[in-house]
Amino acid sequence: MIRVMIERKCQPGKEKQLRELLRELRMAALRQLGYITGETLRSADDPSLFLVISTWTTKDAWKLWQNARQRLSVEDMIEPLITTERKVRVFTEDYED
Repeated sequence: MIRVMIERKCQPGKEKQLRELLRELRMAALRQLGYITGETLRSADDPSLFLVISTWTTKDAWKLWQNARQRLSVEDMIEPLITTERKVRVFTEDYED
């Protein structure tokens, strides 16, 4: 299992549009093989900062979604709403060697 964290900093006044597009992405991800769950968080200290955390069965399942045409199309609509490049981090469970 992996968790993907995507951080985006929104332009002032564009938060509602960003929330709607992030919701659209989550609804589409629900239909993807390997998707387990997801949530969208907004920083308590900086309301322009959004964090999406999604859980996937495998890194391969995430990569398929990451490159899916539908997801890329919505990301194209998100791009003009953010002020910096999105940060994507992928985490796995920590197993002892």
